[in-house]
Amino acid sequence: MGASLRALRALVLLAGFYLLGVVLLAALVAAVGGAESAGLHGPSLVKLIIVAVVLAVPIVRGMFMLRLPPPDPIPGVPVTERQEPVLWQTVREIAEQVGTRAPDEILLVADVNAAVTEDARLLGLLPGTRRLHIGLPLMTGMDEMRLRSVLAHEMGHYANLDTRLTPLIRRGRVQLLRTVDTFHERSDAKIAKERAKQEKKAGKRIAAGKKAKEIDTTGDGAMYRAMAKIYTAYGKFYQRATLSDSRRQELAADLAAVRVAGRDSASSALREVNAIGPAHTFYMDSYATLGVGAELLPPQGQVFGGLRHLLDARAAELDELRAELPQEPTDPYDSHPALAERVARIEALPDDGRAAQASRPSLELLADAEASLVELERAVLTPEAYAMRRLDWADLVHESMTRYVGRGSEELREILAAEGVGQDLASLLDAVDADPAVRWRITGRLPQSEEAAAATGRAAREFARPALRRVVNQLVTAELTARGAVRWELSWSESATLRYLADGFEDELERALERAVADLPDTEPLRKLVLAP
Repeated sequence: MGASLRALRALVLLAGFYLLGVVLLAALVAAVGGAESAGLHGPSLVKLIIVAVVLAVPIVRGMFMLRLPPPDPIPGVPVTERQEPVLWQTVREIAEQVGTRAPDEILLVADVNAAVTEDARLLGLLPGTRRLHIGLPLMTGMDEMRLRSVLAHEMGHYANLDTRLTPLIRRGRVQLLRTVDTFHERSDAKIAKERAKQEKKAGKRIAAGKKAKEIDTTGDGAMYRAMAKIYTAYGKFYQRATLSDSRRQELAADLAAVRVAGRDSASSALREVNAIGPAHTFYMDSYATLGVGAELLPPQGQVFGGLRHLLDARAAELDELRAELPQEPTDPYDSHPALAERVARIEALPDDGRAAQASRPSLELLADAEASLVELERAVLTPEAYAMRRLDWADLVHESMTRYVGRGSEELREILAAEGVGQDLASLLDAVDADPAVRWRITGRLPQSEEAAAATGRAAREFARPALRRVVNQLVTAELTARGAVRWELSWSESATLRYLADGFEDELERALERAVADLPDTEPLRKLVLAP
């Protein structure tokens, strides 16, 4: 479908919203006129007119919403051609190859994505300022040829005038949502008012010693909800129609990527995005923000730049993500076709003789990638987060895990206090020596399965023994950490691990723990190993 036909279709869909409003207003007027012709007069007619006016207000407001709320700004680092000459030259070359005007602005952002926008005017009839957003995490995981494919895809959206239609389509969506929300809000307000009224009456009846009626607001707000359903039905149709166009636009933009970068590079770029996206999410959750709860961050530039370490360390896992694309079918309300479908369409194209080959890392397109990563943190992080203490990765992991383990012991300390036991390892071992049964009373206060709770005798002890071992080991870890005898160690390929500084210590600790939690406990080995000066 050409740009002119898509624009016409978008205009027709938007006009459908206004036509729906006109039809509903006409129906309200006809309802009042019909009731009057049928002999309805006096207070009943006045009440009907009021209802019609009240229902008409949200319709009219939706139809005459002149200004749309501005889109949420995307935080990032704007870069000029003077600051990033190689990046700008690359983008201009790609735009020329695609046959479109280059963007007016480039913004480096914190997503595994690239996107284009355009401040088109007069519902897309006039062009406007074009902006290209490029994610630094995306550049971190891609070489130059794959990035060129991604950028060619985005320039394809400009060439196909997709961004020119965005304001037109967005207007219809916003107006529909606002109208539906208004009807729901009025329905909820009417229900709340009626509920308050009935509750007040019920309170008076109870105060008078009478039985109160059950609160019933079933019919209240029904007209508002009925109107909302009508607009919701059209909204679903509008979404399905516009999003089907959006999916076709993605497929057309993929062809621009193939023309510029070649079939194999275009396919490889999509597979790479499928790998980098989950890796970036995991990195941000498990590494970059690991110390936030302790008010710690990695070194400047590493909040987003540290992703490189994870990508290098988990190459095998990433290869699996590149090879095994998600197979879920495309949903009618998806803005993009399923990734597997896009890759299959590209790989089904004839071989163009441009096999995918490694090229320089795309971060080398930047004059100073490290400085850009630092600036991105300044632009994206809140002032409070940016001001957090910075530690190198090794110290960040150790200090963060130490604090979290300490906080996780708070519940345990409460349980020990409830049994009259001190909150450190020595106090627990003293209590066990004085009364071995205290161990099972402590574990009985911990969360347990239904089967464990129902067990008695030896079976109950066997259920409780692993929990007891965890309790003792937690206190051992706290003691050793305070003495500087253990250290949490960073690993980019697996979870952080606790490393014992003395050789052979871990094996000795295992044996000492076994003896401490045995039916006939012996705490002496654990005392000598952990508590001895």
